[in-house]
Amino acid sequence: MQDIQNGPADVCMPIDRVGVKNLKIPLLVQDRLKGSQHTIADVDLCVDLPARFKGTHMSRFLEVISSWSQILNYESFKELLSGIRRKLEAQSAVLRFDFPYFYSRKAPVSGHEFVMDFSSFLCGELTGQDVKMTLGIEVPVMTVCPCSLAISAQGAHSQRSLVRIKCGFKGLLWLEELIDIASRAGSSPVYPLLKREDEKFVTEYAFSRPAFVEDVVRKAASMLDEHKLIKWYEVEVESFESIHNHSAYAKISRL
Repeated sequence: MQDIQNGPADVCMPIDRVGVKNLKIPLLVQDRLKGSQHTIADVDLCVDLPARFKGTHMSRFLEVISSWSQILNYESFKELLSGIRRKLEAQSAVLRFDFPYFYSRKAPVSGHEFVMDFSSFLCGELTGQDVKMTLGIEVPVMTVCPCSLAISAQGAHSQRSLVRIKCGFKGLLWLEELIDIASRAGSSPVYPLLKREDEKFVTEYAFSRPAFVEDVVRKAASMLDEHKLIKWYEVEVESFESIHNHSAYAKISRL
């Protein structure tokens, strides 16, 4: 049968990345406490395409990943990237997994425990023999406005904020470590299950630690600076203001 993809392109121009996006697959990821956990991932797979080819072979991406059924770690990730590059006869390959990561959180007083889901991703690019990997997480926290607390006779406005971290790293960096860093940066962590005694504790704890969005991003960045496995990072904080029709935002990068 005629192979149209390997024919000449109408416009002779190389393509940086071509492939498939939003492919959903079951995924087994590393878990610091349990060893591994099952989740589901949205997957993007791409390669470069030389100018002489009209198109890539989309089915080959799925062929490679269908034969890959390992726990997600550095070795298996690099093996998958190598397989994609080899199968597609490319110079570079890019792979990204977006998935919910489940981390158990215990209520501060009652001790009731339940899992929370955190949006996370692992992205990697293989060029030559080097794999550049980026790990990312999005963590909700509670923030109490210091200004509102200082000027109000009764209470202060509080809201949920999102701490987004992405970083390059060496060695084994656990998602739980990034979740803990982000959670400690706000006025209080967010919990999935709280009883009345827990709500009282969380409210009083948060109001004793008011924080602007600037405070949160600086605290998260300072903890990332101290982490020995993190080579570079970008941390963003978005606060969904309860008394404004807009969000407050701050970002610090160390690239």
